[in-house]
Amino acid sequence: MERHLGDWMRSKLPFAVSELVMFLLKQGWASLFGGLLLIAMVVTARLWQADWPIARYDALLIWAVFLQVLFLLFRLESWREARVILLFHLTGTAMEIFKVNAGSWAYPGDGLFKLWGVPLYSGFMYAAVGSYMARVIRLFEMRFAPYPPFWMTVVLAGAIYVNFFAHHFVMDIRMGLFAATIVIFARTRVWYRIGRDDYWMPLPVAAFLSSIFLWLAENIGTATKTWLYTGQSTSDWVSLAKMGSWYLLLYVSFVTVTLVFRDMLYPQPWSQKAAPQQDDNKRGEHHDQVE
Repeated sequence: MERHLGDWMRSKLPFAVSELVMFLLKQGWASLFGGLLLIAMVVTARLWQADWPIARYDALLIWAVFLQVLFLLFRLESWREARVILLFHLTGTAMEIFKVNAGSWAYPGDGLFKLWGVPLYSGFMYAAVGSYMARVIRLFEMRFAPYPPFWMTVVLAGAIYVNFFAHHFVMDIRMGLFAATIVIFARTRVWYRIGRDDYWMPLPVAAFLSSIFLWLAENIGTATKTWLYTGQSTSDWVSLAKMGSWYLLLYVSFVTVTLVFRDMLYPQPWSQKAAPQQDDNKRGEHHDQVE
């Protein structure tokens, strides 16, 4: 279907325009899980009544579970990708419980399925990020090269994750972490394919652009009273500083994905001309590791 749509686009539109349209369509398809969650937040915020027999947060949880089942049933996600999403769910829920009880933000609505003030559906918001990352890597046949030493990326992701907790008690080191993301990933390119052609983007730029869209999605969450930051009203925009938080969290998310998906990481520079040989070498290395 994607190939036929791409061929039709290229026959009707200038090449550059058709590539841009296909890029946007594939991005939208990759973020389907998160998009359907946001739609549910908007719809329930407008329709839900306090006297209904089920709380809004519980309805959102049921909807999220239903979506996850459908995605697996119709193979929109593989079981391998579901393992990534489970990791996001667990780490995200742990952060939510800590942050809510630390007073960073709150979930003002009622709900039966709440744990220390955090509705259980909130973990699916982090899972939506995991779903997007796993699907976008597959849909765009992404490659990351030259990729820094894997242990270094795991240490960076761990430091970022710990800082989200530790800065409540000790000095916030996020400025150093911002610098570390640039130093470690400065040479890393995200190679992605649209149709028959490959393109690339520096990984830090890709993380920054993604953080903008997550910040916009977060504004939908606060506007619909799904959650609120301390001192914020529903008419206030989320602070731009939160975009920086999302930028850092995206590195945690990305490294989490690489714990399961290691075959798209290349230690050497990757190019479109050398792609077939490099892919063959990668498959051989992976086969040797399995054996």
